[in-house]
This record gives sequence, C-alpha cells and structure tokens, in this order.
Amino acid sequence: MILIIIAVALILFLGIGFYNASKLQHIHIQKTVNVQSEMRTTFDNVLYLKNFTKWSPFYEADPNQKTSIKGTDGQVGVQFHWDGNNGKDLGYQEITEIRPLEYIKMDCDIQKPFKASPTFEYSFQKTGNLIKVTQDFNLKSGLVDSFFMWLFGAKKDMEKMNARGMELLKIACEK
Repeated sequence: MILIIIAVALILFLGIGFYNASKLQHIHIQKTVNVQSEMRTTFDNVLYLKNFTKWSPFYEADPNQKTSIKGTDGQVGVQFHWDGNNGKDLGYQEITEIRPLEYIKMDCDIQKPFKASPTFEYSFQKTGNLIKVTQDFNLKSGLVDSFFMWLFGAKKDMEKMNARGMELLKIACEK
C-alpha cells in the first residue's frame, strides 16, 4: 500500500512538473529602463562590449571572472567571452545584428553551468529627454531542461538578473 502511495505521489509530481515545464520551453522576459543620457552614450554602452563589465549583473556577482573580446568591438561578429565562478560559468555572447541608434541583437552560447543559447535584443527609443531601452530576452529549451528550470525556479532568477542588468545599464549611462 505504501509503495502504491509513493508511486502515485511520484507520478503526480512528475505530471505536474512536466506540465509546468512545458510552459517554460520558451521563456521571454522583457525589461525596460528610461535613461537620462544621450542616445549615443546609451547605445554605445551596449554596442561596445568593452563596456559590458560596467553594467553586467554577472560581472557584478563575480568581479573576478576572466573576460575577453574577440573580433572588432562594436561590429557584427564581435564576441564577449567569460570564464567565471572558478570555471563553473563559461560562455560567450556575440553581436549578430546592429541598426545604428535603434537596435542590437546578441546571441549567447552558454556552456556552463548548463548549456543554453538565449538571445538578447535591445531597442532604443528617444522619448522626450529620456532614452527608453527595452531588453527582450528569449530562451528556448527542451522539456527535460525546462523541468529542471521549473524545479529550481530558474525563471525567477533570470528575471531578477535581467532587471539588475538594466538597472546597472541606467547607472552606467547616467554617470
């Protein structure tokens, strides 16, 4: 009888887990910040990856990580590589599209602590004396990866990290 109860509980847990995980197979997080700065300054803080450590929430969390830039900074194809958390965080992001003073797209290749390929898209719009910066984060993953993201509450952590990054971008641009 106890084995049947355990089996039913396990099946119920997995059923609920995979149902919730199916909703996490595509994660879209949008964050917006209004910056009191010039358009060029704001745009360049995102465009030039040498500036990334000024506003990266990941660098803020691990300022000892090793970073490098490969390619011509500010151009399509440039990559920002990181190796942090004593080798537990590893990957790079690459600028894949630029529309001057309007839009930047970056594709990420994360190897550790898990494999993922999210994208970050930044849109810039002048509204009065402010620059509105919108970040769209997108991540697609398989059902099993989504199950573990659900189990460990990863989406909430992603939302916090993206919000912090936009706060730091605002600070960096307004200095």
